[in-house]
Amino acid sequence: MKGLYCKPGDQGDVKFVSQETNLPTNIGDHQVKVQVKSCALSPVDCKLYGDLKLEKEHVPVGREIAGVVLQVGPKVTFFQSDDEVVGILPLDAEQSGLCSVVVTDEYNLVQKPEKASWFEAAAVIKDGLRAYTALHTLARMAAGQTVLVLDGAGPFGVLAIQLAHYHGVKVLATALSPEDQKFLEELRPSVARVIRVWDSKEDLVDSCLEESGGLGVDIIIDSGVRLYDEELEAQRHCPHKHDLLTLLSVGGHWVTTEQHLQLDPPDSHILFLKAASLSFLNDEVWTTSRAKQGRYLHILKDVMDKLCTGTFRPQLEDPVPLYEATVSMEMVQRKQTRKRIAVKL
Repeated sequence: MKGLYCKPGDQGDVKFVSQETNLPTNIGDHQVKVQVKSCALSPVDCKLYGDLKLEKEHVPVGREIAGVVLQVGPKVTFFQSDDEVVGILPLDAEQSGLCSVVVTDEYNLVQKPEKASWFEAAAVIKDGLRAYTALHTLARMAAGQTVLVLDGAGPFGVLAIQLAHYHGVKVLATALSPEDQKFLEELRPSVARVIRVWDSKEDLVDSCLEESGGLGVDIIIDSGVRLYDEELEAQRHCPHKHDLLTLLSVGGHWVTTEQHLQLDPPDSHILFLKAASLSFLNDEVWTTSRAKQGRYLHILKDVMDKLCTGTFRPQLEDPVPLYEATVSMEMVQRKQTRKRIAVKL
């Protein structure tokens, strides 16, 4: 049985290779064997594996899976054979989600609703988890607040907007291109304001303060932050950290995806004066620590419920066949896709 794996290079580059892998002969007490029907592709963070001391010669690729239970361990209570399931394989998984069959703990999976397709279930599970982690766990979202979602047309941004709308939150979103602007303006429920960061004539801070009556936004979810005045090509649409501090409201929450965010004493003083908070969005903590396992599974189940009811409407590319997975993964790793890609097995 073959699977797709990532081989980290010496210069920070990565190479994706297909190689043989073997299933364990016996499954554990709380493990289930799953026949994978679809697997969504997300970038591989090799540095995170190093930080967690999980360095491997080959890192499994494709962790968001949907499939059918083939066999359960003797102490499994959540599932039985022929159940349709969806979940996220942990960072220390030995098998790639692009294998035809995987073995994982029952605690990594939830039931897949019958109405949801394999591809939608696999594609929505991780971005939905990120949206919940950002808005509920970290920002404590409440009805009547205002949230700014940077890069609202990205796979994660779209679900964050939809989740915020569901809870009665006013949404502002940035568009990185005219195509993104058109997409966001056509979303229903509608975004209160689409801010054209690709247009140098429109200012992010002024737009947000105008929409909030000068009070600022209650929640900011970024997709990258510019730390210095020098503008790198890859960060040309990222706001400067001072801009986000300026437009944050009193008691506001800034949720950042920027791992290397640096705040100088004047920056911290602004947060202090506003009694505001800064949180780092790392959705991998749910599986690296089992301290809140019940809450994690509750979130996954709720993500599936919202997919089933149409609250979550993920932006998907057409499902790709397994033989195109390597090329698709290379595009995902280089962030050359604007929609989530799911592989059909």
